Amino acid sequence: MATTATRKPDLVIRGRKVVGGVVEGEALATQQTISGWGGVNPMKGEVIESRHELRGVSFAGKILVFPGAKGSSGWSAVFHTSRLAGMSPIGMLFTITTTKAALGAVVLRVPSMTDFDIDPVEHIETGDWLRIDADAGEVQVWKGGRP
Repeated sequence: MATTATRKPDLVIRGRKVVGGVVEGEALATQQTISGWGGVNPMKGEVIESRHELRGVSFAGKILVFPGAKGSSGWSAVFHTSRLAGMSPIGMLFTITTTKAALGAVVLRVPSMTDFDIDPVEHIETGDWLRIDADAGEVQVWKGGRP
């Protein structure tokens, strides 16, 4: 089986670091913003927002690809709780930089990026394999899963 070190990515997206570091993992992508306060069960790392396309899906151990955060400033507290419970995402890519999304990334302490040359929400699907190198400002994408 090819590894990310031997198989070229299908797509490379460049952006700006929010929180540094490198991580690889499976993408969990949504076209919808996520409400932290009342939209996430932090003990399960699960989206519970009633009309959200990811309702009932856990982001634990995944790289969350989403437009950004909505709702109150409780967003960072919810993600801090998910981190303490071991149910947080391992990385985040978001296209709309708000204080909520940026603070959530900092609280999680996971590689996170924004301000991309192309919209990751439009090009990354759930199940794609990603390698975020936030320090280098690069996201490598392997379509369809782990290479």
